[in-house]
Amino acid sequence: MGRYEGRIAIVTGAARGIGAAIAARLAEEGASVAVLDLDEAQAALTASGLPLQGDARAIGVGCDVADEESSAAAVARVVEELGGVHVLVNNAGITRDNLLFKMSVADWDSVMGVHLKGAFLMSRAVQKTFVDQKYGKILGLSSVSANGNRGQANYSAAKAGVQGFTRTLALELGKFGVNVNAIAPGFIATDMTDDTARRVGMDVESFRAAAAESNPVKRVGFPEDIAAAAAFLCSDEASYITGQTLYVDGGAKI
Repeated sequence: MGRYEGRIAIVTGAARGIGAAIAARLAEEGASVAVLDLDEAQAALTASGLPLQGDARAIGVGCDVADEESSAAAVARVVEELGGVHVLVNNAGITRDNLLFKMSVADWDSVMGVHLKGAFLMSRAVQKTFVDQKYGKILGLSSVSANGNRGQANYSAAKAGVQGFTRTLALELGKFGVNVNAIAPGFIATDMTDDTARRVGMDVESFRAAAAESNPVKRVGFPEDIAAAAAFLCSDEASYITGQTLYVDGGAKI
């Protein structure tokens, strides 16, 4: 019996990368999973490949998490098609990196919209269900960039905001049986970080090697590392943990 047998999870931004790894890990442990992504076709493709167990099901849902109507409709669809919701992972994210004097208002607003407004809208959309059933798990994705990172004023501010949002929701929802936590990944080998390498003029392997040298374990992280932490924090084994941000960064924060 998996830790998530009978549970229904929503993972945003889950068509690829960290989100897809989290969706796969929850499915492996018995959950039914809704893969939410702006690209509905890719979300459906990812959902179709999840390692489902027993009678668990998966669906792909197109959703713009930064849009109030879209996020509310996505949650309503999940509840209708899968029969409820017990876990929300706010993973959706984008980068629009630039130095402050080059950063446009659109760059700032789009990053804040997906990371912070998206987390707010999705969390609000599941809140009533969680409170009514006296059970729920909300997990946000922060980043080590929350502590500051050159060229990422928008992203760093948004990821720091995720941590404050997490602590506040934990205070508000704890008495209703809802746990709210966050993970702050360090360098994770994904398409997004590979794109960053190319943007700064480095080949991917050199970029990853440099990142590995910056932490005590001397390797980069992989989406599966984040998925393992997510599977614990969203499980009942973590029921006495709330309002926390777990840094999964190979010790880089030490």
